[in-house]
Amino acid sequence: MRDEDKERKVYSIIMAGGKGERLRPLVEQWLGYARPKQYCTFVGTRSMLRHTLDRAGQITSSNREFTIVGRDQEHFALSELPADWQGRMLVQPSDRGTAAAIFLALTYVRKQCPAATVVIYPSDHFVYPENRFSNVMRSAVCMAQATKHWLILLGASARSPEPDYGWIQPGAHLGWINGHRLRTADKFTEKPSIDRCRQAMAKGGMWNTLILTANLTLLWDQGRRHLPDMIALLERFAEFIGTSEERPKLEALYQELAFHDFSSDLLQKVPSQMAVLELNGVLWSDWGKAERIVETLEAVGKTPAFLPFTAAGESSSGLIQPSQHKGSRRLVMGVGA
Repeated sequence: MRDEDKERKVYSIIMAGGKGERLRPLVEQWLGYARPKQYCTFVGTRSMLRHTLDRAGQITSSNREFTIVGRDQEHFALSELPADWQGRMLVQPSDRGTAAAIFLALTYVRKQCPAATVVIYPSDHFVYPENRFSNVMRSAVCMAQATKHWLILLGASARSPEPDYGWIQPGAHLGWINGHRLRTADKFTEKPSIDRCRQAMAKGGMWNTLILTANLTLLWDQGRRHLPDMIALLERFAEFIGTSEERPKLEALYQELAFHDFSSDLLQKVPSQMAVLELNGVLWSDWGKAERIVETLEAVGKTPAFLPFTAAGESSSGLIQPSQHKGSRRLVMGVGA
């Protein structure tokens, strides 16, 4: 198959339906109203969603991109989509978990290109530098296209025992892809205790980025095996895509779908199909906490937009302020955090 033919069969799925409840107090104080974090511009001129779309655009053209949002987020998403974006925004009638959102998008991709390779991106994560990340993602896509029997997940090097993250325990060495090590994924742990995080770090555990690429057929077959009721409903719904009944059938579908989490209800059940590619040389962070945003932006010499400093180095927002402690930087939470 020619390279351009392979590229035409790569599709991106951007997850933008999260509610961002942990950052809600900060955002409300900062902006004066509630706005999910993926639609916020914490630094520079692009929102987190826009950053994610731009990264996806390095791998696929926008007419092969599907962005998943909640019904109450549609107006936020529309304000962040590029004017020349040619993808499709899928609006979920209600929240049925990340598995339903991802497999809904896969249903549309499958209708359009059954032989596709898909890349799944959360839209509320920070990565830097973006060009290096895109190079790693291209390598992962090439491996997924070449093997067709691995779900390839990006694992970030753990810098601290972070209990809010999912963890991956890597196993046997499978090879190298452009300087990045590919290993089996022996075990997944969601939000472990701090002691278990330390144990995982000691054994070379990595943070689960939930950025994944795989052959669509392989992913669909795993869904059919482990989430058969959901897949059966989606396969029936697929018959109405592109017809006048698509919207009412989507409403009816979400009345029947059960709640499922993509990580715990699928990925953790298929370790024999999982491979983890080390995301070395890239700073990755899931921005679920204000102090985590400050820490990661400080690491690249940036200041978040919600944290304007006076000349004296104090925060005028009253949210968070950095201070010096024994020669290193720490975070002091203010009344608005």
